[in-house]
Amino acid sequence: LNILTPELVKGVPEWIARCQRYDGGMAGEPEMESHGGYAYCGLASLFILRRTDLIDLPLLLKWTVNRQMRVEGGFQGRTNKLVDGCYSFWVGAIFPMLHELLTNPTEVAEEEKVQCSTSSSSSNSPRSSSPYHQSSWLMNAEELQKYVLVCCQHYTGGLIDKPEKYPDFYHTCYCLSGLSIAQNNPFGVKCLGSETNKLKPTSPVFNLEISKLRAAEAYFSKQPHPDQISVP
Repeated sequence: LNILTPELVKGVPEWIARCQRYDGGMAGEPEMESHGGYAYCGLASLFILRRTDLIDLPLLLKWTVNRQMRVEGGFQGRTNKLVDGCYSFWVGAIFPMLHELLTNPTEVAEEEKVQCSTSSSSSNSPRSSSPYHQSSWLMNAEELQKYVLVCCQHYTGGLIDKPEKYPDFYHTCYCLSGLSIAQNNPFGVKCLGSETNKLKPTSPVFNLEISKLRAAEAYFSKQPHPDQISVP
């Protein structure tokens, strides 16, 4: 939006970095409990501000991989909590960002690879100098699809937190957002079930469909920066 002026973001990356906890996750404020939603918001914010160097990314990855449950296939938001469909996005979207950062540490620039498209070809060819040569995002995308499609659909329409819950707009949005992340990966994981289940790829940073994000970037890149606007 051309509003990230130095004055606006002064001290913000440093404060976000203080929210990373001893276990690698991120909290809503310093010294609080690590939480999937705040971990996503913290990482995505640092991604946008290009200051992911301020946090321990491998430790965040370790915390994040432990949020996917072996039985359900979905994600929990905090340690020792139940799986919740909304974390399909809040936690699931952390993986493509971390993969981009850890496999291409010197390449992630140009607005952090168009804000890290899930279909980014750069993820297929990690730099030889990187110690992270994983050929996956270190999450089980197929099991995540199963959880969303089998456990989170409600007979009245909409999607839910977990079986026996009721649908709402919030869980419908983020279950589908996580499903898109799981389906649109560069590692050959197939769309589970019918092709009618297939969703368009989205940016894990902004949770916007890629073509819409590119259109927004094209528009706002032509607008004057706040520093260039004269005030009468």
